[in-house]
Amino acid sequence: MSIKLTKRTAAKLLKRGISSIRIKEAGLDDADKPITRQDVRRLISAGNVYAQEVKHNVSVYGKLMKEKRSEGRRRGSGRKKGTLKARGTVEHKKRIRAQRRVLVKLKEEKTINNELYKEFYRLVRGGTFVSKASLLGHIRSHGVTLTEEKFKQLKHM
Repeated sequence: MSIKLTKRTAAKLLKRGISSIRIKEAGLDDADKPITRQDVRRLISAGNVYAQEVKHNVSVYGKLMKEKRSEGRRRGSGRKKGTLKARGTVEHKKRIRAQRRVLVKLKEEKTINNELYKEFYRLVRGGTFVSKASLLGHIRSHGVTLTEEKFKQLKHM
């Protein structure tokens, strides 16, 4: 295998371009010997073949803005695009997933049947409940018996 082929194989293994692959002078003799990808891997692990560091050209203006934002500047209401709901999706996901976990737990313990599960699931999906506690309150008012201990356990799950 020639050095060209070694470089090409190393580029594929390191997921970089051929032009960023470098071979140390000490390893030049070994660089044209490899036949398989495994041989090239050995050269890489030995440090004879390596890829140059990735360049990150950041403008001075970009650095300045990043520094200002880290201080809390340039984050006012004039910079914001989209409603609060559009910007705060992570909290919504956390709340919905927590409520769905409660429903799954109740279904596994056979406290609620499949029809009730589906009904509550659709309500959760529609955003009816503000929290797990409000979901559990609704389930209780629907005729499902939950002990005080079970209620607390599910609320803090």
